[in-house]
Amino acid sequence: MARRKTIQEINEKIKQGKAVVVTAEEVITIAREKGVRKAAAEVDVVTTGTFGPMCSSGAFLNFGHSRPRIKMQNVWLNGVRAYAGLAAADAYIGATELRDDDPLNSSYPGQFLYGGGHVISDLVAGKEIELVATAYGTDCYPRKELRKMITIHDLSYATLFNPRNAYQNYNVAVNLSDRPIYTYMGVLKPDLGSASYSSAGQLSPLLNDPFYKTIGVGTRVFLGGGVGYVAWHGSQHSPDVPRGPNGVPKAAAGTLAVIGDLKGMSPDWLVGASFIGYGATLVVGVGIPIPILDEEILEYTTVRDEDIVAPVVDYSVDYPSNEPRILGEVTYAQLRAGTITVLGREVPTVPLSSYAKAREIANILKQWVSQGRFTLTEPVQPLPGVLNASSLGVGTGGTFNGGK
Repeated sequence: MARRKTIQEINEKIKQGKAVVVTAEEVITIAREKGVRKAAAEVDVVTTGTFGPMCSSGAFLNFGHSRPRIKMQNVWLNGVRAYAGLAAADAYIGATELRDDDPLNSSYPGQFLYGGGHVISDLVAGKEIELVATAYGTDCYPRKELRKMITIHDLSYATLFNPRNAYQNYNVAVNLSDRPIYTYMGVLKPDLGSASYSSAGQLSPLLNDPFYKTIGVGTRVFLGGGVGYVAWHGSQHSPDVPRGPNGVPKAAAGTLAVIGDLKGMSPDWLVGASFIGYGATLVVGVGIPIPILDEEILEYTTVRDEDIVAPVVDYSVDYPSNEPRILGEVTYAQLRAGTITVLGREVPTVPLSSYAKAREIANILKQWVSQGRFTLTEPVQPLPGVLNASSLGVGTGGTFNGGK
């Protein structure tokens, strides 16, 4: 076995412009042609990417102090409520929050035209946002109301903080009922008329590092077009699920909490979105460089769509009832081919995430690293890993995880 590299050694090569950097697509071909051992010796970094709706996202904002000062109790941005229970001039706006005047699903299915995800995208784009704040007034913060137009440049502080992004695998959603249903997996046609999925498969970060050997707290990442970091394991992080012989989870497993400077991000990679009948969200671009420290890590990055399976789940009854039933398993190669077989029937597939955009992120990150603009960080703490060794078998285990 070749000598194990270190992140420090790889960073030195990056700074000298000598690092060999390839995408998670490219490394598959390299390993096939040269073998894992030679590929691991030659390749220094493999870049990954994913771009899709990530509801558990939001931003911490500091508005600075007005004259006279105000201790903000209630905050709205373009009519979307932000949570102000932090300090006098701070608030957190969540991607799925909606305008107070939104009719919601009172006229079913609702349109949900503007929410927190749209506010974040508009801020990053430099657009003017209406800030409205009210307060009860104190001796040190006497003002009771504030209304003004702001841009991101007026904010003292703007930080994207997403508690749960970059899901490691996910459900394939179908509808067994006789009517269309409106979900966070999109509109699902009745009677197995469509199947929705949301993953970049072989390009997805955590599918290229299934046991979190290089990705941990402190890992520097591409986030929303700028630079961010893994802050913690994400909410609903659940690595102890059934896995295939290659170690890849067969259901929703790991997640990441990520953080970064919103002022350095781009509306191209943070996009507000509306899901008819469900709500608003934020489409987020995340890319992670994987340092090739040894042959084992290189082999993980050679995972292919045909090697990754996902559970098919009914969203008409089973999912909303929290009934742990899997209708079958399909590969991402089948999903990307356009049809899968469910209960003996051919079902057309609909991607919610963009593989083309994931590829673009992986290539942007490859360019950043190759040019010496982006170095790697040593995680200060690993993500929680697999506890139950029995989950490493081929069996389905009879359960599925996940959910917004």
